[in-house]
Amino acid sequence: MFNKLAVASILSSTASAFTLPTSRTSTPTSSSTTLKSTVDPSVVTKKEYQDICGVEFDDANLASRLQKTSYLYPKHVEVIEDFAPLVDKMVDEILLETGDKAWQPQDYLPDLSVDNYMDSIKSLREAAAGVPDDLFVVLVGDMVTEEALPTYQTLLNTFEGCDDPIGTTDSPWARWSRGWTSEENRHGDLLNKYLYLSGKCDMRSIEVTIQHLITSGFNPGARKDPYRGFLYTSFQERATKISHGNVGKLAKEHGATDLQRICAKIAGDEGRHEKAYQAFSAEILKRDPDGLLMEFGDLMRGQIVMPAELMTDGKDAKLYENFSEVAQRLGVYTAIDYADIIQHLVDHWKIGELTGLSPEAEKEQEYICRLPDRYRKLAERSLNKKKEQEVVPQSFSWIFDRKV
Repeated sequence: MFNKLAVASILSSTASAFTLPTSRTSTPTSSSTTLKSTVDPSVVTKKEYQDICGVEFDDANLASRLQKTSYLYPKHVEVIEDFAPLVDKMVDEILLETGDKAWQPQDYLPDLSVDNYMDSIKSLREAAAGVPDDLFVVLVGDMVTEEALPTYQTLLNTFEGCDDPIGTTDSPWARWSRGWTSEENRHGDLLNKYLYLSGKCDMRSIEVTIQHLITSGFNPGARKDPYRGFLYTSFQERATKISHGNVGKLAKEHGATDLQRICAKIAGDEGRHEKAYQAFSAEILKRDPDGLLMEFGDLMRGQIVMPAELMTDGKDAKLYENFSEVAQRLGVYTAIDYADIIQHLVDHWKIGELTGLSPEAEKEQEYICRLPDRYRKLAERSLNKKKEQEVVPQSFSWIFDRKV
């Protein structure tokens, strides 16, 4: 059995056998094509492929076969494979079981199957009526972000070594990806139904926004690298926990205790997921501190891309910017929070205490440790400047073009 590095060397030296000869100029037929092919069966038999790659060339072994091909980040893949047993533990201890043991959106919504369901809906709507429009705008923006879940699972499946190539792969990483997705799926469902029952929102405009966001996708700069992917999710899960938690606190202040319970439950999920992704990154640090610090520094130089940055309702070209401004004015998620999250990661991973680093990694270590104070100063300066500026009310199609 060949290891991955040996396989990469063999594949490189036998490249002509694994691509169609460039000299072929005949018209493509069922046995000839101008497209590059992974394996040319006229040159390499399935048996020869198995001898070279260490896995059979058939559909049943697709997942194993893909794992034997070359990676963009072979060392990073080897590192994350090394702590796969921990991921199994995370699946069992961090992710909830499905079915009756897991909470579901219906647990926090009126039961329309009972005779007095209208009383429950009336109570929800009366409480929602006391929630100001600006908080509803932030709630909608958070919900739209959650509803773009297909994009996020797609992203997880781009992290090399963490993917689920056949959809039911029985690896720790594939089980984590599917389990995480199943839990996240509840968030958008619950908030969507709450907003619908509240009667305060233009649900069609919201649905248009969701469709646009999923269509547009987003690029967090992970580059298929599991290191960068877990750094990003470590940051982003904490950010969503903060946002949902703060919306819930404000909802409670306005008498909407049912909405507070909803947001608290979602924030709890995000907190568990944050714990897992930060644990994954900590395991990488134990095995390859230089590698993770280099990626951490590079990722932070580009800043963290928020998942909903490309949202649009088809009318407001600055929808995300306007939504973010409202969230910042309410204190739901601010530039100060951004700096605090970086500080949390630096402290949690004890970045400043790492030793035995390469000269390049030491420079990144110093840069990363200085980032929180740098961002905090910039954030405070920006917030002070905005306090002096006149707030121009913006209309949002999500709430029937009312201005906030």
